[in-house]
Amino acid sequence: SHEENVIFATFYIIVFILSVPCNALALWVFCHAKKSTPSKVFLLNLALADMFYVLVLPMRVVYHASDSHWPLGEASCRLVGFLFFLNLYCSMFFMTCISLDRLLAIVLPLRCQNLRRTSYAKAACVVLWVIGTVSMAPVLFSSQTVTVHSAERNVTVCQQLYLEKSSSKALVSTAVAIAIPLVTLTVSYVLILLKLRAMTFNERTSVQQKALRMIVLTVVIFLVAFVPYHVHRFLYIHRHTHSHLSDDEIRSLAFGNRLTSALTCVSGVLDPVMYFFLTRNYQTTLLQLCGRTSDK
Repeated sequence: SHEENVIFATFYIIVFILSVPCNALALWVFCHAKKSTPSKVFLLNLALADMFYVLVLPMRVVYHASDSHWPLGEASCRLVGFLFFLNLYCSMFFMTCISLDRLLAIVLPLRCQNLRRTSYAKAACVVLWVIGTVSMAPVLFSSQTVTVHSAERNVTVCQQLYLEKSSSKALVSTAVAIAIPLVTLTVSYVLILLKLRAMTFNERTSVQQKALRMIVLTVVIFLVAFVPYHVHRFLYIHRHTHSHLSDDEIRSLAFGNRLTSALTCVSGVLDPVMYFFLTRNYQTTLLQLCGRTSDK
């Protein structure tokens, strides 16, 4: 509906306005950091993934402002789909890497000291970018726009925005894509919490205090941005594959897909909140830009 398109267009504009400057600041801070650590390497790449995605949000605004019509051509449709999935899964796995790094630093600090090298973190990021790019590359080389003819008007649909492939393979890939980071995060955070629980408050270092904040923020980001999309995508594919759907069910699933897809870009706003509470340089720089000073 027209009202629905107005809401989505407004939502994407707000996310774009909030996320671009915050992630640009994060990239500047992490690139100019005097001392590089594995965590900062992963945070830098997380900010980069977010920036790639939010910079194409204006295309989604144009789509909704045109009442679900894609006037930007085939190439831009492929690019939007490619960057959506690349950001989505790179963000999830960079967060997973951050949780594993915290696990090694807190639970096994001496035994795994040699594993927590910046060079290893950079290598891991390169591998993730390559895997993500290769996995999503087919989107760039296959037709993604369809023109729907009706009595009122001809509408071009960009299939990479909200349509999902309905197949058993898509069902399995969706389950695996969310299960790997979710299980890794859960195990890591349970082990970290058990370690911190065994300590008194005075025994906890600043690194361990940050770990608690990281756990809360990462869980919030996953629950808001990533879990709803994958749960609904699984339901969407399963229903379209194994059920005869009524028109109302088709519309409900389509709206749910739009809503949960939109929520994924909220990570571009929530991730800078994580940078603020985990990274002193980012916090200090942002407060200085706002005319305030941070407490030492």
